[in-house]
Amino acid sequence: MSVKMTVDEINRLFADEFPQIPPEFVIDEVGPMTARVRWRVREADLRPGGTVAGPTTFSLADLGVYVAILAQIGPKALTVTTSANIDFMRKPAPGRDMIGEVRLLKLGRALVVGEVHLHSEGINAPVARAALTYSIPPKG
Repeated sequence: MSVKMTVDEINRLFADEFPQIPPEFVIDEVGPMTARVRWRVREADLRPGGTVAGPTTFSLADLGVYVAILAQIGPKALTVTTSANIDFMRKPAPGRDMIGEVRLLKLGRALVVGEVHLHSEGINAPVARAALTYSIPPKG
C-alpha cells in the first residue's frame, strides 16, 4: 500500500486547516500504515517535577495517528478520534524530544485503529503506549 499524502502535503494541510497545531509537533516520516512523529519538548510542556505533561504526551499520540491516517486516505480533515486510551509507563528523559512510532492496525471504510509507542529520543524504553480509534467521514 502506497501513501496518498507526503509529509510536505500533510504539513500544508495542517497549516491551512489546523493553524492551532503548535510548531513543537513535527512529522519525521510517513510510510504504509506507519508514521514517526516528534514533540520538541520545551519548558511549557513540563509539569512540576520536570516530567512532560500528560496532555502533551497525549497530543503527540493523537496527532501521530491522525498523520498516519491522512497519509493512507488523503486529505480528509473531518476524520475524528472516537476512542483513546493511553498508558503512562515511565518519566521521559529530561531535555529530549518525545518520539511517537505509529502503526495502523486496521484501516477500514469507516473506522481506523492505531497504536503509538512513545519514547524519549535516543532511549528505547517506552514512556507511554496509546491506542486510538478514528472515524472516517462517509464519502459524499
